[in-house]
Amino acid sequence: MTRPVLANAPARRLFLHRHQLGQAPAGPGKGADLLALIGRLGFVQVDSVNTLARAHDMILYTRRPAYRPAHLSQAIQCDRSLFEHWTHDASVVPTAYLPHWRLRFSRDAERLRGRWPRWQGEAFLAELEQVRAHVTEHGEVSSADLKAAEAEKSTGWWDWHPSKAALEYLWRSGELAISRRQGFRKYYDLTERVLGWPDPPPEAETLDWLMAGALDRLGFATSGELAAFWDIATPAEARDWARRALAAGQVEEIEVEGTDGKRRRSLARPGTLAEAAALPPAPPRLRVLSPFDPALRDRARAERLFGFHYRIEIFVPAPKRVYGYYVFPLLEGERMVGRIDMRAERDSGTLAVSRLWPERGIRFGQGRIARLEAELERVARFAGLERVRFGSDWLAAPK
Repeated sequence: MTRPVLANAPARRLFLHRHQLGQAPAGPGKGADLLALIGRLGFVQVDSVNTLARAHDMILYTRRPAYRPAHLSQAIQCDRSLFEHWTHDASVVPTAYLPHWRLRFSRDAERLRGRWPRWQGEAFLAELEQVRAHVTEHGEVSSADLKAAEAEKSTGWWDWHPSKAALEYLWRSGELAISRRQGFRKYYDLTERVLGWPDPPPEAETLDWLMAGALDRLGFATSGELAAFWDIATPAEARDWARRALAAGQVEEIEVEGTDGKRRRSLARPGTLAEAAALPPAPPRLRVLSPFDPALRDRARAERLFGFHYRIEIFVPAPKRVYGYYVFPLLEGERMVGRIDMRAERDSGTLAVSRLWPERGIRFGQGRIARLEAELERVARFAGLERVRFGSDWLAAPK
């Protein structure tokens, strides 16, 4: 059987457009515009690292330069049009998706109920009931409000006291929602008081919504990639959905070409190749991406499509790092052109650039450096900084 082939260049273009990077960065970045942007992405990952700006803020700023963190807080804490929960990691999700998230709640509850008591000990189960009763009676709380004895020794990745674990479990299982943040501290209340408690649709309807939504946001994908997008459906459920969708003519199989010329069988909507061919080129502007940008979340796919090998090195010991602690990828048009190590020095109001590594075959001549400097000036202003300072040996040779 001969399958249609989506060549690498139009595949990149389609992928960037689906991730809202194929258009010029513009728009108010707040209210309905912000909500629509996050809906088109599906969700935005939340991360606490703040060497320059939080990951979710960088993701949104890259697409909407007028965006400011207060706009996201307004949507979450006042408008309640967004809520925080889990996809592959902690994320901000449109509240309109809450009915389908009931499946996530039930599956997380079942999985964690079997695992966490072994991790936290029997004190966790007792604390679970106490925390549930406390929040029901008194309203929102943070883990700092629930004083409990610290664990005598490490029982997992964190030394969480039982009330902290109970809060996290009740949040993951959907009984509690994050009502607000103070800094990066989370406050929880009953979900029905924060967001309401819609009835769940039938499981089959939610699975169809998950798979179709993942494909529409990725443009093309394997069944495994569809399952991994929201991280709710199982790989077996995604394969079953793909078989049914193929039989019904809702999707077709295509071959997607990587930078190395190799082809990967994928699912796509009928007409995807024609759509990709008709899309305008991405604007040539050079953009700083968050390491957690949705376009780079699947590192293997980013390497296949863009030839860009990226690994975050936060947890790598400093002597073993290839690049740096928190290095930002650089996108120019439809190519990944480098990565840059920089951080905010807030005491002096400076964006300090330590090092830039061009990708192989990319030269940073005067024109590209000027475009980079202009982008860094914009990023610095977004981060509340006054100036950009380059280190003496900031431009490295390609690796």
